[in-house]
Amino acid sequence: MFRCCILMSLSLFVTLLSADEPLKPAPADSTEFETIFNGSDLEGWDGDPRLWSVVDGVIHGETTAEVPAKGNTFLILKDRTLKDFELRISFRCNAANNSGIQYRSKRVENSSNDWVVKGYQHEIRNEAKFPNVPSFIYDEKGSRGRICIVGEKAVWTADGKKVLDNSLIDQEGFKKLMKLDDWNDVIILAKGNHIKHYLNGKLVLDFTDEDPKRALSEGVIAVQLHAGKPMWTEFKNIKLREIK
Repeated sequence: MFRCCILMSLSLFVTLLSADEPLKPAPADSTEFETIFNGSDLEGWDGDPRLWSVVDGVIHGETTAEVPAKGNTFLILKDRTLKDFELRISFRCNAANNSGIQYRSKRVENSSNDWVVKGYQHEIRNEAKFPNVPSFIYDEKGSRGRICIVGEKAVWTADGKKVLDNSLIDQEGFKKLMKLDDWNDVIILAKGNHIKHYLNGKLVLDFTDEDPKRALSEGVIAVQLHAGKPMWTEFKNIKLREIK
């Protein structure tokens, strides 16, 4: 009887730990970060000058019917190839189209415009209804599509994707977390082949890439304007911590 009670207690403890997982907080801020956007101009960044500017201290990207994007186009952090890192960035955008934050990406030459990259993308959207919400990993110009969806803890091996857990956050929790038409805070933490995405201080995605041919270990950081319907997107509070 005593042994049975101990086992029941342990089972309850594990259950409680699992229930707390969606509330797992982001890592604490630190003084190790460097600011990579100065708040006044686009020094250190490279993008289409017709589409990107600094407005009221934030990076502003906008396409219009008169000035469209010729294919997806990016504002790229210059002269930095990153391996393991923690990126903190705040975004807001309208709901006309979607945007993204590229990382461990490669510049693509001879493309639709001079500012094209491929690689991991942290999706940016002004939506809160699953599955088309910000924070999932998209394989920009790759073959895997939506690599890892919000709420998932997953691994991708040579045999394909396996979802280990899909309860990091649910639809109702995300609706409460996401700030429509307002600023949202993103953390991207990449260490080795392990990637975590946080939104507004909460873990929303946990992914390990063990694909021997398609896993990415290093590359550039960039932000996106999507081709198609006119849109705008903005970014601020951009800082970076390289992990050695």
